[in-house]
Amino acid sequence: MYKVDLPVDQSIKKDVERRRSAETARKARIFNTRLRVMGLDLDALNQQVQEKKHKQSMERQRDKAFDKLRECHDEILLQQDIDEREKRAALHTDLTQYWATHQRVEDSRDADLKCGLKGAFRITIPEGELGPASMQIFEGEAIREEQMRREQMRKTERDLQAQKEDNARRHMGNKHREMLVSRELVHQDLRGVQQAALEEECKTAARIALDNYNQALAAERAERLKEQQRREEREDLAEVWHTLTSDMMTECAEAAEREVGGGKPPQILTDRWKGMSPEQLSAIHEEREAQLLQRQRQHDAEKIQDAAWNLQLLKLSREAEEEETRAAELKRQRRIQMDQYNMQLAREQQAYQEYLDKKLYTNKPTKEYFHQFNTSSR
Repeated sequence: MYKVDLPVDQSIKKDVERRRSAETARKARIFNTRLRVMGLDLDALNQQVQEKKHKQSMERQRDKAFDKLRECHDEILLQQDIDEREKRAALHTDLTQYWATHQRVEDSRDADLKCGLKGAFRITIPEGELGPASMQIFEGEAIREEQMRREQMRKTERDLQAQKEDNARRHMGNKHREMLVSRELVHQDLRGVQQAALEEECKTAARIALDNYNQALAAERAERLKEQQRREEREDLAEVWHTLTSDMMTECAEAAEREVGGGKPPQILTDRWKGMSPEQLSAIHEEREAQLLQRQRQHDAEKIQDAAWNLQLLKLSREAEEEETRAAELKRQRRIQMDQYNMQLAREQQAYQEYLDKKLYTNKPTKEYFHQFNTSSR
């Protein structure tokens, strides 16, 4: 058997190392109590920020690449368009040159008819072998050809002369119409000037009439204001005289009373009342003294009633204090009984705990027992 050195697959080893390092980082992040309980995972947040920045940079590079590709495509399309136009221009030039070289009118079969037998295609076949379809000029066609050409030239001259005369008449008609239009415009301008002058005269007359009307209105208003001022002065003087001679200024007591009839007392007019008479004042004083005496008697009765209520309240408060004393004594006895019962329960619980610690649970767990937990992040 020969020993063969096979190459080691480095990808599997790298994958295992990567998983081990990821597991170590995960354990450090999960079992770190400070980061898990007291704050944020700053390393993970920073890693996320870096990943986001890397993603944004990759997107920007991709956009730049797309922009460059788009510009390249645009340039290619523009170049293709330019090439297509150049090809079309070259093809048109070649086609025109081909027409001018190989498809001239002089080289056609009808050149003798179109160009007056100049450069016509000569038939090399004998005339005896040609049929009726090869005939170009028939008998009798060229007899009046020169006369017909002359008639046609004279007709053309007459048509040209008629066209010139028609153009001249049309030109004269246009000039005549333009002259009529200019004359009509001049008349319209004159009428506009006259109408503007008439309107200005009308405006001037209307302005003069309006000024006269305004002056008349101003004079009438001034006269009306003077008359109103004189009337107000007379009314003010009459009011002052009436005030000076009225019962208010003379202080007449009878002016404040008005008889209503039916055995009722006279009605007092508040706007004219000057005060009470001595008889009214004495009646008011007597009524006030009677009210004070009545109030003193009510005050004495209230004092007697308050004393009786205070005695009753004192009796009720003493009874309440005695009831509270009895309730406190009963509560103290219940508290003593509760304390004795709690002490008995404490002694029983202590005895039971000693039984658990010394007799039942004698095999205590070691550190190795606790270290077997939380050894993996999964």
